[in-house]
Amino acid sequence: MKEQGWHYKVYKPLGMLSQFHSNAPREQHKKRFLGELFDFPEGIMAIGRLDEKSEGLLLLTSNGELSYKINNSGIEKEYWAQLDGLITNDAVEKLRKGVTISLHGESYKTKPCRAHIMEPAPIVSAPSHTLRIGRHRPSSWVRITVTEGKFRQIRKMTASVGFPTLRLIRHRIGSISLDGLAPGGVEQIEIDKI
Repeated sequence: MKEQGWHYKVYKPLGMLSQFHSNAPREQHKKRFLGELFDFPEGIMAIGRLDEKSEGLLLLTSNGELSYKINNSGIEKEYWAQLDGLITNDAVEKLRKGVTISLHGESYKTKPCRAHIMEPAPIVSAPSHTLRIGRHRPSSWVRITVTEGKFRQIRKMTASVGFPTLRLIRHRIGSISLDGLAPGGVEQIEIDKI
């Protein structure tokens, strides 16, 4: 059964906020917003968020029930993280078992997840010149699939095992992936299952 409403998949580029505009006059000229990518219909909302320093798949919908379902039912979210340094198998195993991160000033143990070193590195768009990739030491890629979505979770997880994230791309939510989109790309989709 198809979910009712308008649905889009977007490749949110680095440096853009996961909102359509700002009411703060100072932000309107200094920040980038989703509204510059496409003339979205009234009532569209982002399902979850990606912070300004992250890029990748963002789902948009006009269906509030679908948004709630995706955010609260343990649907898989797959991230590709380019890390500072060559990640070890031991560090990947720690990620799989769950690591302790800080969340709102409290310690939080992440749920077990899937994590794998990506060799060879994935073919992705060129990184922003603002990222410090390869300036001091080599980098590596890891694929992490989680069923939760805490604030800056993937970045905190990789840092906790000694490999800070340099670049973070959300590649997939459920069965919907970035395939076919370049940074800034927008595609209207039908959602019959996630």
